[in-house]
Amino acid sequence: MAFPTLTAHGAAIPVLGFGVFRVSGEEVERVVPAALAAGFRHFDTAQFYRNEAALGRALKDSGVPREELFITTKVWPDNYGADRFAVSVDESLERLQLDHVDLLLLHWPGDQVPIAEQIEQLNAVQRAGRTRHIGVSNQNAAQLRESVERSAAPIVTNQIELHPYLDQRAILAAAKELGVAVTAYFALADGRVPNDPVLQEIGRAHGKSAAQVALRWVLDHGHIALSKTARPERAAENAALFDFRLSPEEIARIDALARPGGRIVNPQGLAPAWDGEKDIPSAG
Repeated sequence: MAFPTLTAHGAAIPVLGFGVFRVSGEEVERVVPAALAAGFRHFDTAQFYRNEAALGRALKDSGVPREELFITTKVWPDNYGADRFAVSVDESLERLQLDHVDLLLLHWPGDQVPIAEQIEQLNAVQRAGRTRHIGVSNQNAAQLRESVERSAAPIVTNQIELHPYLDQRAILAAAKELGVAVTAYFALADGRVPNDPVLQEIGRAHGKSAAQVALRWVLDHGHIALSKTARPERAAENAALFDFRLSPEEIARIDALARPGGRIVNPQGLAPAWDGEKDIPSAG
């Protein structure tokens, strides 16, 4: 069964993706066949993950037609300079064994290269046919607004940390205003979600796990969710999200879990000043 898609500026993105952050190359090659068997066709990697080659091998060996796949990768800030950007994208494509990706993202804003120059480089590789669509990741509202204004091609998504414990209303409102889809990473809050009593209780009402509830919460808010596992036997569980929906009351209970200091990923020199947040410790 094909997963539903969210369409943003012509990009039909499967609403449930399979991310491979902190998954070794060996684990990627072992788990991707199970993910494909479970119905995943949207795969998310990055230069920084150092597993593009493993993902490329696994997808090629699978025999799944290229046109069925939606592949995302991300350019690392060290490669934002004009002398490295396009070269690094070509290197990613070589590792992935592709002539283009479906979506290319700027991984972090960073503090070395202005947003305007990042967007200029991103547009150049899109015009050259290296990617069908472009987007950003980890941008705050002002950066996202600037990216949209400066980009000749549509910015289709902002990939951000999004889970029940983090209040992201400011960036979500900006994305909605700008017509930019939101892609959620760390939806399970780096392992906190499975043990949450509220999510467990809601899960029992649906015959689902707390993790499935958190991923469904992302989908029910109209966003794209990235799931992740290194264990082949868990891939089918991650995909089993389309036979239930949360009630408005359940969604509200999950929304209420957000607390100050809920952000997990905040690398110094890469992360922006987050909307409405102060004195966030560096992590990730």
